[in-house]
Amino acid sequence: FLAIIESALNPIARSRVGASGLWQFMLTTGKMYNMEVTSYVDDRFDPYKSTIAACRLLRDLYKVYNDWALVLAAYNAGPGNVNRAIRNAHLGPNQRVTYWNIRPWLPKETQGYVPAFIGASYMMAYGTEHNIFPVAPDFVYHDIDTVTIREPLKFSQVAAYLCIPLEQVQFLNPAYKTGFIP
Repeated sequence: FLAIIESALNPIARSRVGASGLWQFMLTTGKMYNMEVTSYVDDRFDPYKSTIAACRLLRDLYKVYNDWALVLAAYNAGPGNVNRAIRNAHLGPNQRVTYWNIRPWLPKETQGYVPAFIGASYMMAYGTEHNIFPVAPDFVYHDIDTVTIREPLKFSQVAAYLCIPLEQVQFLNPAYKTGFIP
């Protein structure tokens, strides 16, 4: 559900501040999680690589906060903002640190982030009860395959060889910026 909030499941989404892909990784965070960014390739747009990186980041944040709502807040605003909000909340010794206790000290966007996640979770679980139905995807996992290449290729060459439209090659390979596989 997090990718719904982050990108509306659009693997080529870009934010106004430079976050990119399904999981909206900033360049530095992507590099911390071994995502390559060159003039030809941006792994933040690769659904597989970015999902693995997002899972690793969420795991790492959970090790720090041990609370999923705080993890979501840290995913959105960064651990520094969450830690600052915890300090600014001046919670007493008997008060537990929760997202709801520190929410007023988080950035405005993050104040609505966990509620948006809860809403997306509800929608995915109970959408049909509100006449919200999923749209079938253009491709499902078992309809596609990986092709190994040994030399640089253009998407147009791949499309011609596999007898599929160029648009499908582009759609299925969002990490390649220029239609060229180095």
